Amino acid sequence: MIEFTLWDILRNLLLATRWTILLSLVSFVGGGIVGLVVMFMRISANKAVATAARAYIELFQGTPLLMQLFLAFFGLALLGMTVPAWLAAGLALILWTASFLAEIWRGCVEAIAKGQWEASASLGMGRIQQLRYVILPQALRIAIPPTVGFSVQVVKGTALTSIIGFVELTKAGTAVTNATFQPFTVYGLVALIYFALCWPLSRTSQVLERKLNVAHHNH
Repeated sequence: MIEFTLWDILRNLLLATRWTILLSLVSFVGGGIVGLVVMFMRISANKAVATAARAYIELFQGTPLLMQLFLAFFGLALLGMTVPAWLAAGLALILWTASFLAEIWRGCVEAIAKGQWEASASLGMGRIQQLRYVILPQALRIAIPPTVGFSVQVVKGTALTSIIGFVELTKAGTAVTNATFQPFTVYGLVALIYFALCWPLSRTSQVLERKLNVAHHNH
């Protein structure tokens, strides 16, 4: 039987971690772009547009991510498309991430005092100008901590993509366990790597939140 050193195990896991990081970045950036569009739809004065955005958010927040991954992978295959696992994983995670970011950001926009809308309207600004010059810059400050905090969920969400065959950290952990028969060591290292990815993000989120609260009270 081949002997595997701790370094052999760790090296293989770290190689797969690159894919976890890449998938997290793609999901977060793509989800941010789609989420921004959905957020604008959600706060739109047009009833139909706002309702469509709300339906989208409720659909993706109200169903398990695992099911969304299966649908993206097998659903597109049913349409006769050959879908690589990375494409289905990226697509499902982008749409899932967008639904949460849209709702986080909508909350931040709605947290801005009504008086700000009224004051900017009295200056003769249209709705787009109000958002661009007055509301969004203030909402952005409030949005940073929860947005950074949510990125932790995105990193953890990538673990589920192993189920459709995308080789990220969790999938690699299973493969390495099958080769080494050392599940405790392998999954212990997998957990440590996830911790190393997620802990700085959640700490940053907490620090930003504290700074924001201090700045808010000083005003």
